[in-house]
Amino acid sequence: MPITFDFTDKVVFITGAGSGIGRATAEAFAAAGADVAVTDTTDEPLRETARLVEAYGRRAFVALCDVTDGRSIEDAVTAAGDTLGPIDIAVNNAGIEQPPTPLAETSEDEFDRLMAVDLRGVFLSMKYEVLAMGERGGSIVNISSGAGVVGIKGQAAYAAAKHGILGMAKSAALDYAAQGIQINAICPGIIETPMMDRFSGGTPEGRARVIAQEPIGRMGTTEEIASAVLWLSSDLGGFAVGHALVVDGGQTIGIS
Repeated sequence: MPITFDFTDKVVFITGAGSGIGRATAEAFAAAGADVAVTDTTDEPLRETARLVEAYGRRAFVALCDVTDGRSIEDAVTAAGDTLGPIDIAVNNAGIEQPPTPLAETSEDEFDRLMAVDLRGVFLSMKYEVLAMGERGGSIVNISSGAGVVGIKGQAAYAAAKHGILGMAKSAALDYAAQGIQINAICPGIIETPMMDRFSGGTPEGRARVIAQEPIGRMGTTEEIASAVLWLSSDLGGFAVGHALVVDGGQTIGIS
């Protein structure tokens, strides 16, 4: 019997929804019947995501939002709830990458920038999503990385932020499990996204270099990560609490 997801009339809030995993997740939830609030820092890509949501006959809400700013994320969460209804599911996907850089060559400003977006941004997002969900409960899925479970050469700052997401998600899951808020994380491997294009340089040689890290022999797709998000957010994933779901084509299996 095939497994299908039904999120009819659920309200989903997604950060970093202008492209990549965030956009694919918004579209997947809309295809499964949800209304979707999409946030990001750039207007036109975000509106394209909203158009994809509306193509499924679902409502979309668009908010320009800086996840490093508590007021900005609080306002976006509040406005989404006021427009679409109470938030049932949140996906914290907003993040930035680090160019391969040894630790001692990483500037303090670059370290602070990565922490502000990739870690503080998830903290602030969860904070206001939890407050919005309250005693109704809900599901929060944080997008970490394979760099959240292993060390990666040239990625000390990025890995620190992504490891931090997992520790924060596990601890918050214990804080709120009893009131019905389920908090988990997903650790994607090398996924075909604009971020990966920047990381690889967008050249055939750069792509071959990163694909060589994947035992499966290819990059993952954004749809594969979106399907994992939907599973964790569904009743089928309801017993997963504080879990870090690695979806990485085997990339991290042999790394210790």
